[in-house]
Amino acid sequence: MKSFTASTDPVYLAPTQPSGLDQFFGRYVQDVRDLPFIYLTLKISATLLPLAVLLFVPALTGGAWWAVLAVYLFLGNLRFKGPFGLMLHCTSHRVLFKKKYGFLNNYIPWVIGPLFGQTPETYFTHHLGMHHPENNLPDDDSSTMFYQRDSLRGFLHYLSSFFLLGIPRLVQYFTRRNKPKLRHRLLRGELVYIGATIVLAFVNLPATLAVLVLPVILSRVVMMLGNWAQHAFIDAAAPDNCYTNSITCINTNYNHKCWNDGYHISHHLKPALHWTDHPHHFRQNLAEYTRQDAIVFDGIHFLHIFLYLMTKRYDRLAHHFVNLGDRDRSTQEVVALLRARTQRIPRTAYVAQLA
Repeated sequence: MKSFTASTDPVYLAPTQPSGLDQFFGRYVQDVRDLPFIYLTLKISATLLPLAVLLFVPALTGGAWWAVLAVYLFLGNLRFKGPFGLMLHCTSHRVLFKKKYGFLNNYIPWVIGPLFGQTPETYFTHHLGMHHPENNLPDDDSSTMFYQRDSLRGFLHYLSSFFLLGIPRLVQYFTRRNKPKLRHRLLRGELVYIGATIVLAFVNLPATLAVLVLPVILSRVVMMLGNWAQHAFIDAAAPDNCYTNSITCINTNYNHKCWNDGYHISHHLKPALHWTDHPHHFRQNLAEYTRQDAIVFDGIHFLHIFLYLMTKRYDRLAHHFVNLGDRDRSTQEVVALLRARTQRIPRTAYVAQLA
């Protein structure tokens, strides 16, 4: 166990002398704290986008093609994937560009998003149109409630269900909730992506598989893995409580690389809270986190949590568990708490609870 002492996660510090580039791009963005997103977008556009185009060039063959592919996969999956995914997350909740330049907000989801397997509009419609309103409860098709959350078999069932039925169920959800605009955006993005993939497959099948097909598979596995870990610990007595159906990860390099994504409790409490404000919000509301018996980990992130759950290393989870309020708890008591919160919640029990 650990005691909470200080936070090392990133916060915004206004530069005393903004650079010329900061001043130039600052005129276009809604919030100057999001300038890192501009520079990340420029890096991706200057590297990954040309490489993707190059893979389709007929003159590039043999070893040269495979070399370009290796660089492309390295940049797309090891260098940029995490930061891009969470930039997409942040800019879905808070648009990047001012209304005057609103058309530029399409660049991330429609131009560079597909390079990371993000079909246009799908992330936005799923995440803001369903996941947040339903808050991991049964009508959230990505809900983890009804699975044993330290079970690999449970996760594979969860993952396969999303792959096979995720989009159709999301369409049904928007129809049921009378959200035709979101349904239209979802279907438009999916159909354009599928159409482009089919057309390009006739142009260059290997390049299409590398640029448009493989990234979709990887991104959806990673997103479901992340959501599983974020909502792995649920208090069955209050599954709608953001403090006890989500977790927070502090003091990890992941938060520096991926825009404080570890603060999932505060993100569900205040979805539009700026990514640089989460450490302050956590410190400011520490007493409430303690009162609610929220689960906070120090020094690990969601991938660690997923791996520890799949291997049932509750001892490692307990080691990184933050003992909020310095309660008199033993390691065994912490392990018992964590195990209790990963138990599958039967649908019958949840329905009975509502009655």
